[in-house]
Amino acid sequence: MHALHGPPRARRLLRRLAVAGAALLTATAAAPQAGAAGPEDSSVRGGGLSAVIRYTENGIPHIWARDYARLGFGTGWAQAADQVCVLADGFVTVSGERSRWFGPDAATDYSLSSASRNLSSDLYFKGVRESGTVERLLAAPAPAGPSGPLRELMRGWAAGYDAWLAQNRITDPACAGAAWVRPVTATDVAARALAVSVLGGQGRAVDGITAALPPGPGPAARTAVPGGPDADGPDPGAAAEAARRLFDTSRYDMGSNAVAFAGSTTANGRGLLLGNPHYPWQGGRRFWQAQQTIPGELNVSGASLLGTPVVNIGFTEKVAWSHTVATGTPVSVHRLSLVPGDPTAYLVDGKPERMTERRVTVEVAGGAPVTRGQWWTRYGPVVTTLGPGLPLPWTGAEAYALNDPNAVNLRGSDTALALARAGSVAGIQDALRRTQGLPWVNTVAADSAGGTLFTQSQVLPRITDELAARCSTPLGRATYPASGLAVLDGSRGDCALGSDPDAVQPGVFGPGRAPVLRDAPYAENSNDSAWLANADRPLTGYERVWGDVSAPRSTRTRGALEDVSAMAARGRLTVGDLQRQQYADRVPAGDLAAADAARACAELPGGSATGSDGGAVDVSAACGVLAGWDRTADSTSRGALLFDRFWRRLTASTPARELWLVPFSAADPVRTPRTLNRAAPGVGRALADTVAELRAAGIALDAPLGEHQFVVRDGRRLPVGGGTEALGVWNKIEAPWNAAAGGYAEVVHGSSHIQAVGWDGSRCPVARTVLTYSQSADPTSPFHADQTRLFSRERWVTSRFCERDVLASPALRVVVPSERR
Repeated sequence: MHALHGPPRARRLLRRLAVAGAALLTATAAAPQAGAAGPEDSSVRGGGLSAVIRYTENGIPHIWARDYARLGFGTGWAQAADQVCVLADGFVTVSGERSRWFGPDAATDYSLSSASRNLSSDLYFKGVRESGTVERLLAAPAPAGPSGPLRELMRGWAAGYDAWLAQNRITDPACAGAAWVRPVTATDVAARALAVSVLGGQGRAVDGITAALPPGPGPAARTAVPGGPDADGPDPGAAAEAARRLFDTSRYDMGSNAVAFAGSTTANGRGLLLGNPHYPWQGGRRFWQAQQTIPGELNVSGASLLGTPVVNIGFTEKVAWSHTVATGTPVSVHRLSLVPGDPTAYLVDGKPERMTERRVTVEVAGGAPVTRGQWWTRYGPVVTTLGPGLPLPWTGAEAYALNDPNAVNLRGSDTALALARAGSVAGIQDALRRTQGLPWVNTVAADSAGGTLFTQSQVLPRITDELAARCSTPLGRATYPASGLAVLDGSRGDCALGSDPDAVQPGVFGPGRAPVLRDAPYAENSNDSAWLANADRPLTGYERVWGDVSAPRSTRTRGALEDVSAMAARGRLTVGDLQRQQYADRVPAGDLAAADAARACAELPGGSATGSDGGAVDVSAACGVLAGWDRTADSTSRGALLFDRFWRRLTASTPARELWLVPFSAADPVRTPRTLNRAAPGVGRALADTVAELRAAGIALDAPLGEHQFVVRDGRRLPVGGGTEALGVWNKIEAPWNAAAGGYAEVVHGSSHIQAVGWDGSRCPVARTVLTYSQSADPTSPFHADQTRLFSRERWVTSRFCERDVLASPALRVVVPSERR
């Protein structure tokens, strides 16, 4: 590895050398894209791979290579340099070795599945690996399998990660000297990509898959009747509510906002995009920033999910895109009628089929290996639960199998690569149609010609409303309308999912069935369904599995639509307007209810209210705080903390029909429901409990939010503005309440890689970004807290996309890593 950096004179020499390298390149390679020319990577060193990595401010790497294998090499090297411990932990997960290194009963960090404990995680992931699923998917021809460039990226990424391990000493105390940090292969990289694909499907059911055991003799084996009602299943009404909660995107750790503005609304006739994904601030579901360049082939800047060799959300010379977690239900459940006397065989059209058992053995720290079976059917694995309130018992007469089409989808990174090579929103749409790899997200995009796009091009089981009506079990007739979760009769061959002619795999919807909105003045999504991507152009006519229509929107969606529609109507928008929207921290719930809450407080007899424990609490001091609050969740706002704690309690305990005087109307979905019912008994109780809670914690009712909503970096608390899902703030921030510690604990998830992108005609995009939790997980790195400090101060990083801007960076540092053979 060669590193070039130092004082100004050395940097001037470096720049001259880089320009000379660019001249050599242009004489020997295809003409580069605008801004793409870079230094020569000195070809192959010793038969191995190499790349050029130019670091600019905030440790952001600009990775330059001549082909995809070298680009993957530079990306794997640079990710390892910043995130080696997090990456290594993830590779332990997908190899099924967490119990070996960390013990079977320890909780996972939920980065790559919802498994509650290491043992269940290992049983699942080791089962996947031993089944050869990843190898089969890698070997499948495109488009069902990965493209040649993606295979090369994965191969190069593994080589770059391994080369960094071999040539560097780990300084992050999280894994320095740990035996579980090991080299990886392209198959490991692909296994991690597959884990990301099934996060919304098999990944959320790992506990239910690994705990599924055939029933033994006794009453439990005889309670249900084959083909009859779901006698041993959950109550349909309770199951419908459980399924609704399970697939409620507003409850996910991962969410997002994104908005694209058309040229008709902007100052220069070009498009604008603001992307604001909400992801965990710790663990393996974080983003990492980079620019990737292959001259004449690829030039993209943005953010990658850790462990992936591509840019997942970002921008190019002509187009920008972001993703938001979608409402499509990515799985279906199939009830099996079992062969009498044999709980591991089931009937389809009266003919028996035998389940396949996967015997999986997991090594366990300090104990004997654990061996268990997993049972698979034509539909997928047998599963005994999908989550709280949704048990799916395996009896002597029936069982349930989980169908997850993304369990054979390794196309997500190919989709990301295709998006990075698109030159317009039409190109984005075409890339999505061709690759069909996104498992659980929508796409919002804008381009330099002024176009906009929203599309829910998501890989979903082909559950039509007609099929659900014809083939649902009694349980499915409750869960499907509530959540899009179909529970179908697996004993009937005529209930198979079928295929669309434009789908690249059987049993899924083709892209022609996906909700799409093109070239609207604005296109926005905040994790509700596609219905109101633009409130003036509602999308309807899609199947229930894609999401609901004419149902109440979340407070965050309502607030976002109010904000962006007003921006579009005002017009003459610039990137600066996007920046102001991101940090405005307006609290839509406060605008809806704070004034009424203050009035309700002032109307309480004697200024006191009865708390949940039956005791009277003097809440009179809270009335003025609520009335005087500025209705924002800025870190300096006084009253935001009080309202947040009050509002969470009130909405958790009071049904919407009792909370609002004006109910929801599908004819006015952005402005309803509204007008707080001040007489609702929950209002006084929530006020009393909130005031008592804050006083017990020693927190003033008018304490600035940032004193208690924070992160700690380098031993210092950094105040963090933004608000919770309940408040509906665009700049979403979630921190757990810890009364014992005197208030909130540190922020755990929310705004992550934020990008505000436009174009000015110079062929260099105008982009401002910030990675809220910073680039490196290593506390010894200078890039562990720098962007977090920027986010705390509501600042931005000016993106350096074009070559001249990269070379002009005062922080420029060049590294030329290579394999040593």
